Amino acid sequence: MRVQMLGLCRFSYVGLRGYQRDHASVSERRTFLYDPARLARRWLWFTTLALPGWLAQTDPDFTLVIMTGPDLPEPYLTRLRGLAARHPQLRLALIPPMDRHLEACHAAVAPHVDPSADVVGHFRHDDDDAVALDYVARARADFATVEGLWRAEGRLSLDHARGLMMRANGPGAQFIPRIAHNMGVALTIFLRPDQPKTALHFNHTRLPLWMPGVAVTRPLMFIRGIHADSDSGDMGPGLPWDIAPDALDRQLALRFGLDRTALNGLGRRLEAGVGAGPSC
Repeated sequence: MRVQMLGLCRFSYVGLRGYQRDHASVSERRTFLYDPARLARRWLWFTTLALPGWLAQTDPDFTLVIMTGPDLPEPYLTRLRGLAARHPQLRLALIPPMDRHLEACHAAVAPHVDPSADVVGHFRHDDDDAVALDYVARARADFATVEGLWRAEGRLSLDHARGLMMRANGPGAQFIPRIAHNMGVALTIFLRPDQPKTALHFNHTRLPLWMPGVAVTRPLMFIRGIHADSDSGDMGPGLPWDIAPDALDRQLALRFGLDRTALNGLGRRLEAGVGAGPSC
């Protein structure tokens, strides 16, 4: 069975709805999202935490659509164009502001759906989160074990629920281990390729209303960034689990390809006002 893995990452997309923080107009939303200090912080999160895992996936057969507006301020638009040019898995979708956010997300994703696939594994990814280096490979492998559930309805959610909540502040990065179901990160929605929907069409907190779901609680699969710019700034419900500090450092390196020193530096740079960031 041919499984296409297809994701959407919104990078400061100017459009109404679709976020927990409301704005009265496109102009008001643009002013908020394109604030230079905020864009610098978002770029730092994206390049330090989110991007490394996607560029080092053990299974490179996936597409991650980065959705933003055609008027995204420089240098960020040029940087995103450069990333997409260098990495075939990354596709840049420049979507003008739209009142209906789900229609905008579909406009970004639809051109990249492979109609020859038997099933499409849709996923969403925020620019301040991380997935493990084998997320794509494990999503495919785990789907194969529960394919029968998908065949019954043509919809299935696969939730890789073990993660780390990361707070970055002045002293460094703090990690809170949690098993959190249907967080939105490392969550795959399997649909038929002819269905005009994306992962964003299904509220991840209410997935059982629309489809059967399977939770996979091992191994460690995601890091969720929690900070002042988060659209949702709390951890949400979940179960704590324990990990020793030295084991945590090893897991950051082995599972995510991340260095604890660099993540501590993220907190310090955010506290200091970011400064000159990587051009990527």
